[in-house]
This record gives sequence, structure tokens and C-alpha cells, in this order.
Amino acid sequence: MRQSNLSANCGMLCDTIEARKERPEMNAHTHATLIEQDRQQLHPMYHPSRTENAVMVEKGDGVWLYTTDGRKILDSMASLWNVNIGYGNHELAQVAYEQMLDIAYSSGFAGMTNPPSAALADKLAGFFRPNMNFTNFTSGGSESSDTSFKTARFYWYQLGKVKKTKIISRLTGYHGMTLAATSATGMSKFHTMFGGVMPGFIHVRNPNPYRYEGELRDGETVAGAAARELEEAILREGPDTVAAFISEPIQGAGGVMIADEGYYDLVAAICKKYEVLFIADEVICGFGRTGNWFGCDAYGINPDIMQFAKGVTSGYMPLGGIQVTDEIRDVINGAPDDQSWMHGYTYSGHAAACAVGIANIDIIKRDGLLENSRVMGQRLLEGLGALVDEFPNIDNARGLGLMAGIDVVQSKESRAGDPDTAEKISAAALEMGLRARPIGPAIAFAPPLCITADEVDIIINTMGDAITRASG
Repeated sequence: MRQSNLSANCGMLCDTIEARKERPEMNAHTHATLIEQDRQQLHPMYHPSRTENAVMVEKGDGVWLYTTDGRKILDSMASLWNVNIGYGNHELAQVAYEQMLDIAYSSGFAGMTNPPSAALADKLAGFFRPNMNFTNFTSGGSESSDTSFKTARFYWYQLGKVKKTKIISRLTGYHGMTLAATSATGMSKFHTMFGGVMPGFIHVRNPNPYRYEGELRDGETVAGAAARELEEAILREGPDTVAAFISEPIQGAGGVMIADEGYYDLVAAICKKYEVLFIADEVICGFGRTGNWFGCDAYGINPDIMQFAKGVTSGYMPLGGIQVTDEIRDVINGAPDDQSWMHGYTYSGHAAACAVGIANIDIIKRDGLLENSRVMGQRLLEGLGALVDEFPNIDNARGLGLMAGIDVVQSKESRAGDPDTAEKISAAALEMGLRARPIGPAIAFAPPLCITADEVDIIINTMGDAITRASG
């Protein structure tokens, strides 16, 4: 039975007061000055009117955030799904410091490289799949998406199939915010004010077993219907024009959407049939988030290209990249000199970032964070299930590892989403010291992988109190 969290919140407040005594005092005037300074900048994905009372974070420790106005907040989103090992890790800070003393950055463009870049690439060789031993580094997930798209086009061009340039992705999928990555992202709110989707990007419905919006034919599963729609899209566009299909193993910003069982087996067969490369977007799911090293591991997905970012450094340094199969590697390396793979970024293979990436992977292994993700993820999922049983407007608890979600609905019978109440619940939780993320009618949870059982229980208890307050 869920316990009321009011007493726990009082205890957290006392902890906050004591913690602030141990740090230099940040008075109300300084906090107000910082907030005013912050208001002068343009925040990602927010209208300025929504940043007037920003959460000004000055310190983190484990799963906890401390703000300049004296608040202590349990971050059940690991910032942007990415602080996998938790906040305040001194080992990664020391690794970055020591690497910066030697060489913080050295160009990775043709003819130059650095030891951490080479060492991390070697560490990742075969780490995801035995036939993936070739890595190209980026600075983050959006760049990784663009790199995947360009690599798919390059591959087909080298094989003489120059018309294979189109990219198919799924509705509510998220793949980044560069122009091409935005076009692959299947959310219209990111397209409307920027001229719409670029030519060559096509979206198909996602295989959401709870709320599938496509046509279900007689005897057809959601997995079968969604896979059929992908095949129909390939045939409609022309298989000779489609370069790749991109998918997150579990959609993150799409509301923690877990595909209907059997979907990825069907998709793999379709991609193989029509010579369409499969791109797995592991930016959120990778490096322990799902209780596996990668989200693909849970579904037996063997893609042609895998892209990563976020958890590879647990957010301590910006880093991303892609891995490709040995077959694609050989095509890239075998291209004539006048058709070189002309792609890269200033900070590709950043020395300090790669050094942190190596240490971060070692910490995940050493501290047993995959196992903790599985065990604490199951505890979190059971707690969310208890909220479903307790409240008439909460439904569809789902998750894998420490990546979970619930839906706020008008009624369980209709399954109609209630995004306004989801916002109110999340706002109430934040006031009580818990950061969760509303995504449409869903509320997402993805805490650091170091979370404890007591901290998981705080998430559940606080959410219960927030639901009670916001839902009346």
C-alpha cells in the first residue's frame, strides 16, 4: 500500500536546510539575480513566458538536485534521460581534469587523432554487436541522427543505388533537433513553425498496443498492422528510393511507448526484403537505461546502424556517435578518393569527452548498474501499477529497466488522454520535491541508475500525493 509522503517531504525539507548550511550561502537576492539573468536567454523548446520561475540547479548528488533557492528535488528523469550513473560523481570529474591537463581537444579530422578517441572506439568495437566494429563520434544525439542518414545515403550511392535517399520514421518518435533530425522526429509541433518536414522524410504509425491509431484488419495484431503500414509506405514511395528506417527501441519523448510484441521481428524482415537499412536510435535507451547495455538487447534487434549519445558519458561531457556493420564499414573504406565520406564535426572524438566515456562505461560495469536498473526498475513499475489500481484517472503503467511511464486519462474505459491534468500532476510533484516529466497525457520516469529502493518509494509516494492534489 502506498504511504502518504507528507512526512517524508518534511524530512526532505530538514535535509535541505542542513545541506545548505554546508555550502556557501546563496541568498534570495543572488537567486533573484540569477533568475533575471536567465530570463534574458532563449531556452530550448519553451516560450519565454514558461521560464519565469525556472528551477535554478546549482548542485547534484546521486538522484538529488539542489537549487539556488534552497530546494532539494529528486530528479526522476536523470535530467534528459542521460545522467545514468547519477549526479556528483568525482571520478569522472577527475578523469576530465587529468585529460584536460594533457590535451583537452585535438582535431579528429583526416590525419589527426588522440589517444582517448582511439581507445574508446576500440572499447566499443563489438560491444554492441559482434559485426559492428566501426565508430564515428559526434557531439550528441541530433548529430548522430544526421550522421546515420548521411551514412545510409553514402552506402547506397557507393553501391550504385543513388535514388535510395528517403528516410522512414515513426510518429511520436524523437530523433533530435537539427533540421534533418527534426524532420525524422514524428511530432508535428516541432515542424509547424520551421517550414514543415524536409522532402524525403516519411512517417508511419507507431505500434502502440494501448492506443493504436491505425487500421486493424481481421485477426491483425497492432504489431502486424504497424509493420504492414511500414511495408505499404516503402512500396508507395518505391523501394528503390528508400534508404533507411529509423526507430527507437522504446520511444522516450513519445511517451515511453513500448512496441507491441513481435513488431521488430516483422520490421527486420521487411527491411531485409526491400533493401532498407535499419537504424536503431539508442540515444536514450543505450548504456543501461533499460536494464540492458542497449535497448535493442531486449528485443533481439540487429540493426545496420546504431546511434548513441546521452548515457555514454552520463551527461558529464557532450558525446555521441554511430556504429555501422562491418559491411557498411568496408563500403565506406573502399570508396574512391574522389568520393570520400566527407562528414564530421569539430568536436568529433573530443579527447576529454572520450576519456570520460571510457571511465563512465567502466563505472556502470563496476557498480552493477545494469542489475540495479533491472531490480529498481521492477520496483518502480510495481509502484506505478499500484497507482493505477488506486486512482481512476491513472492507467497503462509500463516500463523496462529504469524507463517507465503512466497515462493520465479521462477514464480507463475510453483511454482518452488528459494532458492538462498530467501537467498539473507533474507541477504538483515538483512543488513536493519530485521532478517527473509530462509528455502529452503520459508522465515519464527515468531516474539515475544508482537509485535506491527508498528513493524509488519516494517517487511513488510523492506521485500519489500529487495525483490526489491535482485531480481533486
